[in-house]
Amino acid sequence: MDKRLYFVLGDLAANLVCGAFIAAICYLIFDTSWNMLLAMFVAMAVGMALSMLVFFPFGYWFGAMEVMLPVMLTGMYSGMVVGMWASMHPLGLLPAVLLGALIGFITITVVWIVNNQMRGPQASGSEASK
Repeated sequence: MDKRLYFVLGDLAANLVCGAFIAAICYLIFDTSWNMLLAMFVAMAVGMALSMLVFFPFGYWFGAMEVMLPVMLTGMYSGMVVGMWASMHPLGLLPAVLLGALIGFITITVVWIVNNQMRGPQASGSEASK
């Protein structure tokens, strides 16, 4: 994952938008008449499928692989959490969207931490040229 500010902010924006978008869609689909387990699986599938709508425009500008994995995870988790919550308790649109954006922020943070741990220390451009 590129550490230049342009790409960092792009990854963050993609995940915030994806989380909020999927949460809003799940808010519209699910209510307390749904079984919680069924809502979780359906919302997970909906979140992963609809996250592609967010991936394509952001992937063009910020890199396909760098955006796809975090956005798909965000869509999956945002859909699952909001779908289950909406099936258990009445949920408003604003809390759902804010929760989705928070899930997007947490997802991109975890992906960045795991990526840095897996890659290990990297030399910067000026150090690598010596």
